[in-house]
Amino acid sequence: MIITQNVFLIGPVGAGKSTIGRQLSNELKLDFVDSDREIEQRCGVDIDWIFDIEGEEGFRRREQEVLSDLAKRQGIVLATGGGAILLPENRTLLSSRGKVVYLQASVEQQLERTAKDKKRPLLQVDDKEAQLKKLMAEREPLYREIADITIETSETTVRNVVQKITNLLMEEAV
Repeated sequence: MIITQNVFLIGPVGAGKSTIGRQLSNELKLDFVDSDREIEQRCGVDIDWIFDIEGEEGFRRREQEVLSDLAKRQGIVLATGGGAILLPENRTLLSSRGKVVYLQASVEQQLERTAKDKKRPLLQVDDKEAQLKKLMAEREPLYREIADITIETSETTVRNVVQKITNLLMEEAV
């Protein structure tokens, strides 16, 4: 059985969307796209620069454009940014154009995985843990709202997560 539909990975910062997405795309023989990298390529600047100049609102507009373009493609694994689900239009788009996989991660895991990362504008604060908890409180219901599949990533390997997602997608395709 071959998966030909799009697979959209959603979840918080540090959940492993890009890392898992690359391996999942290899496993499913689909193209991999990272929406944040796509935004940077189109703009010619880093996301943190976009946040500095245009603010989060400007970034979200750019993100919406890119997601709209990417979702028109067929047969991709797309790693979205953690806040991609904030706009209702994005949630509708992702839900209607493929399978949405919510990669869950604990705040502790997010802290560990982003400890040395200086390229995440929303985490350039004094109290990262409080910020991650705030973001999770806002976003968790939205992730759950559109998820077709939910996978916990905290206590397992990338390989195991990819295998679980693959198995669930195959079951649904039958």
